[in-house]
Amino acid sequence: MTPQDLKDIKNITVSGRIASGSTTLAKHLADTLGWRHVEGGDIFWERVRGRLGLSPKDTDKRPDDEDKVFDEELKKMLTDEKNLILETKLAGFNAQNIPGVFKILVVCEDSAGVDHMDIRIDRLINREQQSLESAKQEVIEREKNDIDKWRRMYANGDPNWIYWDRKYYDFVVNTYSHNADESLNLVLEQLGIKKR
Repeated sequence: MTPQDLKDIKNITVSGRIASGSTTLAKHLADTLGWRHVEGGDIFWERVRGRLGLSPKDTDKRPDDEDKVFDEELKKMLTDEKNLILETKLAGFNAQNIPGVFKILVVCEDSAGVDHMDIRIDRLINREQQSLESAKQEVIEREKNDIDKWRRMYANGDPNWIYWDRKYYDFVVNTYSHNADESLNLVLEQLGIKKR
């Protein structure tokens, strides 16, 4: 499939909290546009985790230098490459001030703006065939480890900083109120592409 060019957009980032629906959206968007999907967190974290012998939730035990090197690699990809759907939690945050990057945030929030961790945990149970306890541990513990680390590294320890702050993004998709097809169509509409 020939990659579809978009006016003024050379790359797209997709970010979201664990099991928010960011991977599903990124894959569907890549398939629709004929662009390459890079799941940066998995590539990076598996590489580091294997080398250091850490479990999936042990993001707090990963050296900060590893995060910094990875983030610089991703910024270089977003700057130098084209027709890329880059999916990581920090992709949108890291893409600030890089021209031609359309930044999407995926949330799972009700009309009051409350995150539905219960739905995200249920998605992990169904998608990964995890036990309830394992899924809870991944969502709660890994998310806490990530945010604590990144607040220290990128926000001078600000206890209120979050990478899912809407100010970092061009468009927000809510998977609490939209299924996978609806979410994709909302993004395509935003990009000026006819719905599937």
